[in-house]
Parts: sequence; structure tokens; C-alpha cells
Amino acid sequence: MIIDCHGHYTTTPPQHDEFRKAQLAHLANPSSPEPKEAEISDEEIRSSVEDNQLRVLRERGGDLMIFSPKASAMAHHIEDPKTAKKWAQVNNNLIYRVAEMFPENFAAVCQLPQTPNGSLDYSVEELRRCVEELGFVGCNLNPDPSGGFWNSKPLYDEYWFPLYEAMVELDVPAMVHVSGSCNPNHYALGPHYLNSDTTAFMQFIEGDLFSRFPTLRFVIPHGGGAVPYHWGRFLGLAERLKRPPLKDHVMGNVFFDTCVYNQAGIELLLKVIDLDNILFASEMLGAVPNIKDPVTGQFWDDTKRYIDALNLSGSEQHRLYEANVRRVYPRLDARLKEMGR
Repeated sequence: MIIDCHGHYTTTPPQHDEFRKAQLAHLANPSSPEPKEAEISDEEIRSSVEDNQLRVLRERGGDLMIFSPKASAMAHHIEDPKTAKKWAQVNNNLIYRVAEMFPENFAAVCQLPQTPNGSLDYSVEELRRCVEELGFVGCNLNPDPSGGFWNSKPLYDEYWFPLYEAMVELDVPAMVHVSGSCNPNHYALGPHYLNSDTTAFMQFIEGDLFSRFPTLRFVIPHGGGAVPYHWGRFLGLAERLKRPPLKDHVMGNVFFDTCVYNQAGIELLLKVIDLDNILFASEMLGAVPNIKDPVTGQFWDDTKRYIDALNLSGSEQHRLYEANVRRVYPRLDARLKEMGR
């Protein structure tokens, strides 16, 4: 089985975006009518997925995608907690409906209703609702709710502990994934995303998070940001900061995906990082949807073809395409076993 651990619902029906516009208009002017949740039919959801993510998944040889709301639209920089809570619920309910319509092809991961330096109570509440009531297998955690200004506590700070405690109790991982950028110096899909991945890993080095939470698990997307490609720097910085060796200090709990959009990058990722710390992913339809490499004529985000070009054994392919993901997402593994897969 080929499991893609990183996909987003970037093709929601238009009335979903209209609800969001109305929600923000009401927030700006509370005297305006409070918007009603958009009415979206099953057929509209089916069409929005079958013609997009599901079609591409099948065309590229994938079987199942871990599916979450559109990352750039999470908009955690908006400070009103009730608005964030409702927006997360609406997005997660759509993800649930997709997973229920296509249980063979999609497993759900939730958006959290974060706000800049706000209480995590709503986030813990929504995580529990999604996992315990709706059968979600994980969550996305934004390390920078400010949207590019990085004024939140580092990921090893006690501020985050209530959420980590719930993650450990529920046995679900978090993908560390920012939303849009409010800082014009950081284009969202380029430096903002990759900087957040790199920053999260450095924070894991600086702290001592995993001695307190030994079963806590994080997936750092986009190939780990700059980390695998400057691995010696991070090994050296760990020594400079008098941290334990990274294999013991961080790498038992942190994993990278394969959203690296060229052959040389994938080869370096697998050469530097232990195979058991890498999960297959494409992020489609995400940063570079339907855009081809003019040299090869292939889609940049068709990451499976890069991996298929490697000289991996059958056992190594199985670990990368399936076993590692099922180990990091045990609720997904349990669900698949119930389905006889």
C-alpha cells in the first residue's frame, strides 16, 4: 500500500469560502448578521475531490492520503478565539465528510483553532472531538500563529504542554504546519513554510521535550525544511548547546516527509536521514499544483516518481511508502487493520 501522509483540501466548494468571507465581515462589524454555515451537498464534495486529489492520487499510483484542511487558510493570526473555533470546526467537519465518503482513500487530520498566544483550551477540545468522536488520526500544529512574525512561545515551552498531554493520551502525532504569511518579507509557500520547518527542528534540539513526553511524535513537512541539507550544522549546534546526540535527543520522535520536488533533493534526504524517519508524501494539491518541470515534462509534486527512481529494496520501499506512516499514525494503522488492509 502507498500512503501519502500530507494532503490538503484545497478544492473546497465555493460556498465554503463565501462563509469564511461572511464570518470575517461579521467579526469586523458585529452588527452585521452572523453567517450561517454553508450548505454543501454530498455531491458537491464528491465532485470537488474526485476530479482533483482522488484523481491525481490514483493516476500516480497512490492508495490513501492523510487529508487535512487547506493550510494557508487556517489563518491563526486572527485573534478572536470564537471565530477560530468555528472556522476549525467547519473545516474539520468537511474533512470528516470526505473521509466518510472515501474511506478507502482518505484518513482525516484536523485543524486546531489556534490564536496568537491564546489559550489552547479550544485546541484541546477540538482535538478530542475530532479524534474521539470523528475518528481522526492526527492534527496539524501551527508553531507560528502570528503568521510570519514568530511571537509565540517555542515548541518546547510549557505553554504547549496541555496540547501535548492530549496528543499523548490520544496517541496521535502532529504535523508541524504553518498557515499563511502576514509578513510581506516571507512568501507563504516558500520561505515561510520552509523556515517554520527548520525553526521547529531547531526548537526541538534546544529544548528537552521528549524526555518529558517520550511518546510524543511530530512530522516536519516539506522534507524537513533546511535540516537534512545542512545536517552537519545541526549536529554541530547540538554539541555546541551541549545537547545529547540527535539520534537519542530528537530523532526517536521527529519525522520528515518527502515533499521535496526534485530528484537530487530526495536522494540527499534519504542519504542523510535514517529511512525509518521518513514518511512518503506529496502535499498535493498544494504549493505547486498542476505545474510541470519544463526539463522533464513531469509534475514537480509527483514525489513517487523520484522515489521509484531510487535503488531501494522491496523492504525499503515498504517502510517508506507504508510501514513508517502506520507506525507514526497508530490510529490509522488500527483503522486499516479493521478494514482488512
